[in-house]
Amino acid sequence: MQKMVILGATGSIGASTLSVIGNNPEAYSIYALVANTNVDKMLALCIEHKPSIAHMVDVDSARLLHQRLPAGSGVEVTTGAAELDDLVSAPCVDTVMAAIVGAAGLLPTLAAVKAGKRVLLANKESLVMSGRLFIEAMKASGAQVLPVDSEHNAIFQALPESIQSNIGYCDLDGAGISHILLTGSGGPFLTSPLDSLSAMTPAQACKHPNWSMGRKISVDSASMMNKGLEYIEARWLFNTTPEQLKVVIHPQSVIHSMVQYRDGSVLAQLGNPDMRTPIAHCMSYPQRINSGVEPLDFFKVGQLSFLEPDFERFPCLSLAIEACKQGQEATTVLNAANEISVAAFLENKLTFTDIVKVNETCLSKVSMSSLKSLDDIIALDTQTRRFALELVAKI
Repeated sequence: MQKMVILGATGSIGASTLSVIGNNPEAYSIYALVANTNVDKMLALCIEHKPSIAHMVDVDSARLLHQRLPAGSGVEVTTGAAELDDLVSAPCVDTVMAAIVGAAGLLPTLAAVKAGKRVLLANKESLVMSGRLFIEAMKASGAQVLPVDSEHNAIFQALPESIQSNIGYCDLDGAGISHILLTGSGGPFLTSPLDSLSAMTPAQACKHPNWSMGRKISVDSASMMNKGLEYIEARWLFNTTPEQLKVVIHPQSVIHSMVQYRDGSVLAQLGNPDMRTPIAHCMSYPQRINSGVEPLDFFKVGQLSFLEPDFERFPCLSLAIEACKQGQEATTVLNAANEISVAAFLENKLTFTDIVKVNETCLSKVSMSSLKSLDDIIALDTQTRRFALELVAKI
């Protein structure tokens, strides 16, 4: 039985992970659940799933959770960054689901990697921000990193075993692979008139046509920055060159990504748009378990269509691709700027089209020096956030 820690337990990935565990109770047990401030949700999860530890990043939330837990629950409540590192590094822990959204997920995810754990990576920002450092830490510790994002998981499934076992150091050309095709739905504004985008509200941006996701990721999907971040993540996971990586818009979200081989073959992973499928694949790899997802019914799928990305409609995607080509410093700046600009949009402080303006200005104005350590990355992240907040205030 695998003992698991779920980082981001109160989010959508956390809920899907707990659902998969519920379908396979003989194979998995929950050692710890980790969240930020959602005490109500964490309390309900503790009562239902009875983890050994419930960790709240926010100190006041940890205190409140401790007060509200029933007497004799057996759940220990912890808080603090050092305590979280100790939790994911605990000898009894086999697997860590890394699903904290944004830069906040970097440190605990990297701690799990350094501890040599099996890490199910749903926090794309870890690679967007730390890239080479993350991959080198994985190799040094012997950690097994498996991609949870539906697109990266689909690519992983379509790769030969020799590549699957060499994440971060793949030789795609040597395996006869010509291109990785990263699919994206295009989000809720795929067909909206371009002149209407500036008036789009947070509610409209969060109404994804296919997937149920958190608000930040939903906005990123609407701008296709999410696909841009996935592009950067794929570059590190699969050791690609810019020429080997392409983005394809696929509105139905049935084909989750594809791998194109030199001989003309294209291998694709298909399934219903439900995150329990890639989560179950990662949890049980190389075996297969029941995810609880209904099989794909090809008679109900209907038409599958594909489009080239329109960079006038999705300038954030173009920005991310260019940042990836520039290097680690640029992607770290872009991620930090985007987190600030999306948060401001969700608070109605920016229009939807202001998001790319803030991101682009940060990329061109923030001073970037070489990132040689985790401290360097955090310093650049902090510097960018401060500058982005100043830009938001001016707008």
